Amino acid sequence: MMLQIVLNLLIAFLWMFMNNNISGGSFIVGYLLGIVLLLVMQKSRKQPFYLRRLWAVLKLLLIFARELTVSNFVVIGHIIRPKLNIRPGIFAYETALTSAWEVTLLSCLICLTPGTLTLDVSRDGTTLYIHAIDIKDAEEMASQIRKSFEQTILEVSRG
Repeated sequence: MMLQIVLNLLIAFLWMFMNNNISGGSFIVGYLLGIVLLLVMQKSRKQPFYLRRLWAVLKLLLIFARELTVSNFVVIGHIIRPKLNIRPGIFAYETALTSAWEVTLLSCLICLTPGTLTLDVSRDGTTLYIHAIDIKDAEEMASQIRKSFEQTILEVSRG
């Protein structure tokens, strides 16, 4: 992936210097030309194209921003109500993630989202114990984590 990024940047700078035009527009044209060239060369290689992984990282950031915003409003709603109507609890979340950094990333994203906190991870790294400020249905919360964070982390890590 890193080689593809370097090659794409090299093609963009080469394009700028060949046209004797050192401007942002010339760089963008060269960068887009580099993407096309790398896509053509990609058919002979088995390595995934780097923009797919970059898109997955951007998608993960957008999903986290959405979850952060929504959970902030939910927590604020709990705070401003005169009577607390919450059911805090702890549930076990079985994850399909295998590598340590994938589990760590999931754990950090859960901790950074208001209203949830990863308390512990099992020794084998397959179960996360999560505290939530309001658990209506643990299976629904697990499904939401699986659909949003876990699926996107898999796209980022395994391309």
